[in-house]
Order: sequence, then structure tokens, then C-alpha cells
Amino acid sequence: MARMKTEKEARSEIFKMISEYYENFHNQKNEDVDKSIAYAKRIYDQDEMVNLVDSALEFWLTSGRYTDQFENEFAEFLGVKYCSLVNSGSSANLLAFMALTSPLLGEKAIKPGDEVITVAAGFPTTVTPIIQYGAIPVFLDVTIPQYNINTEFLQEAVTKKTKAVMVAHTLGNPFDLQMTSEFCKEHQLWLIEDNCDALGSQYNFGGSEKYTGTIGDIGTSSFYPPHHMTMGEGGAVYTDNPLLHKIMRSMRDWGRDCICPSGQDNICGHRFDRQYGELPMGYDHKYVYSHFGYNLKATDMQAAIGVAQLKKLPSFIEKRRSNFIALREGLSSMEEHIILPESEKNSVPSWFGFLITCKKSGVRNKVVQYLEKNGIQTRMLFAGNLLNHPCFDEMRKTKTGYRVVGNLTNTDLIMNNSFWVGVYPGLTNSRIEKMIVTIKDALNSI
Repeated sequence: MARMKTEKEARSEIFKMISEYYENFHNQKNEDVDKSIAYAKRIYDQDEMVNLVDSALEFWLTSGRYTDQFENEFAEFLGVKYCSLVNSGSSANLLAFMALTSPLLGEKAIKPGDEVITVAAGFPTTVTPIIQYGAIPVFLDVTIPQYNINTEFLQEAVTKKTKAVMVAHTLGNPFDLQMTSEFCKEHQLWLIEDNCDALGSQYNFGGSEKYTGTIGDIGTSSFYPPHHMTMGEGGAVYTDNPLLHKIMRSMRDWGRDCICPSGQDNICGHRFDRQYGELPMGYDHKYVYSHFGYNLKATDMQAAIGVAQLKKLPSFIEKRRSNFIALREGLSSMEEHIILPESEKNSVPSWFGFLITCKKSGVRNKVVQYLEKNGIQTRMLFAGNLLNHPCFDEMRKTKTGYRVVGNLTNTDLIMNNSFWVGVYPGLTNSRIEKMIVTIKDALNSI
């Protein structure tokens, strides 16, 4: 009778089979398999698949040991004290903003009707939490060719109601963190860095290189498949502020006051001997709610993928940078027709995409359609001008719920004339060269 395998032996055999499966069915190295050039794709190997199966075999379906490992290692990578894994980058932005509404922050808490400075040239979920809470987004124009908030309008934008600045680093290009941080410090404002498109970007702040997302009060990341690393879905919020960390953990986990992880009880030793709010003395602390919260946790299976992806992140960042440089050098002869992107001063971007602005009106759509027809995916700079979208129809009609400082001239130019192509790590030199040739052909044919 054959000896029954131990659990360790069974797992080892399963993992070996998973690695073989990856090599035989996922590890496609021939570019001819897919002739189209995507703006982004997942980059992974057997490590992610083995981790995913390892987590599935444990069947601890909510956050667990892989979540703890990822949060610790991600915080260590960024050089921050606290990190909380969530289920998406949009949830990360929601959590970051809502943390600033906590009554634990006293006079610094954002209240309905307070103002938050931001931009309209970006992704909507940077702005959505502001509007849904009842605060007022104050929109500033952006610079070209950096495509970031124009800090020259900050002083004009601030009022007695201003409580925060919440802005994204556009396609990996850091915004002017020195000027923005000084402005926030001067006016005692919160700063949220939407770092979802800029993981690994660096900024020389105060004489030292720091990762974007770590200079403001809160940073956010997204791990959606096109981003710098992926969990499929997933995101993170991070901070050095222990009070903000406590608030974000509470709001992420239903708003509860208890800090016990799922499956653990009474870590503090005071589960049944305290009085909270107007609850009965000794009410179970696991069911005391100090905030109006959510359930924004990711699963441990997502975290397991993230643990493997994090090890690859430095090489992903380097490849994105080299792909960007190759595209910029290859298209430098076309500056008669297009504006090429430039990095922000004092920054080393971890580029998410290569942004191109056509100088002539009416050209962008023709170029984009030519590229798409020839197998090169393109994307807009997200909303272009968010204020022109249907979600703003009622607010535009009533002219309430938001403010615009100055004009949005560059924002509108981006909406009409700009698009971007990918720089993701899976792009080979030959594909970069094909992109350059095809973009040149598109511009010369118009």
C-alpha cells in the first residue's frame, strides 16, 4: 500500500505542476502570437500562480497572512510606517479622503461644504469622494508638457473653506511636490497624493530622493492589471501618521473601533469591560463602530499575487523608464507636429504611459484611428476635462457644487488634442520601434 503524502509533499507536487502549466500554457515568448501592441498588460510568471494556489489551498478567503506580508513589504519598499491593503485604487482614494472627515481630527476634519483643490484633467475617482461627501472640488488647470497641476494658481484658489489638496501624479510624472507641500504647510492643509499611476516615481524633496505617495499626508496606489504591478483588483493607502492610519483601518473594516484581525478576539484584553458612546457598559468591543465605514478589504489570494509582483517591481520600473526614453528619442524628429511629454523638475518618473499632444486641432482622432487600425492601442488622458462629462450635467446647469479657478485652457487642449500609448514592461525593442514608425506614418499621412 502506497504511503499517503504529507501536506507539505502534496503542496510541493501541486506547485511543481503549476510551474509546468505556466511554462507550457502561459509563457508565450513569440511576438507573432499577438501582433497587436497593447497599452498595458499583466506581466507575471509561475511565482504569482504558485502563490495564488498556495493561498487558495489554505482557503482563508479574506485578508490573512499574505495580506500582512504584503502590507509590511510594500510599506518597507516605499519607506513609510503604515500601509493598508484595499480592494481597488478607487477604494484607496475613497478611504484616503474619508479619513480626513473623521471627528478624531477635530478642527482639521473636512466637513460638507469645505473645499478641496484638485484638477479636472484626470481620472474621476480622484474627485468622486469629494463630491459624494458634499465637499466642494476646486478645479485648477494643468501644465503642458508635464500634464500636472499648475501650482501658480494655488494661492488664488485658497479660501477660508479650503481643507485639502487631492491630486494625482499624471501617468507617472510627479507633480510639483515642493511647491504644493509648502503651500499646504503654509495654509495648514491636508495633502493626498493619488499615486495610482506613479508607483516607483521619485522626487527630490528637501535634498533626498523619496517615492511619490510618501511626501503628502496620505498616498494611494492601484493594482489593477494595467498598473505598475497587479493583483487583478486591489489598492493600498499608506501614511506615516499613526492617527490617520488608525482612522483608515477603522473605515476600511466596517468603521469598527476594534483592531483585532479577522479570526482573532480580544487582543487588547478589554473586549467586555469598556463603555463606548451610549452603549451599555461592557458591550462587545468587536461590534463598536467609531466611524461610518465600509468593507474595503482585499482577499488574501489577491495579496498573494501582490507579494510575488512586488519582487518584480524594481525591474518593471526600470523597463518603463527605458521604454519611455526610447519612444521620446524616436519621436523627437516629429516635434513640428506633436508636443512630447517632459518630466517634472526634480523628479525621476516611473512612467505609466507616453502622452502625446497634437499641435493642430482636429488631428488627434485621425492619428488615434490610424494607430488603432494598425494594431497599436491608444488611450485618452482619462476624463480629458471631467466637467464636460454627463456626471456633471446637473452641476453645470445649476453652477453649484464646484469651483473653477482661472480657466481650464490646457485641460480643454488635452481633451481635444492628446492621447497616450503604452510603455509597459512587456514591450520589446522591436515593438517600441514599430510604435515609433507607425506614429510617424500616422502624423505624416495627415
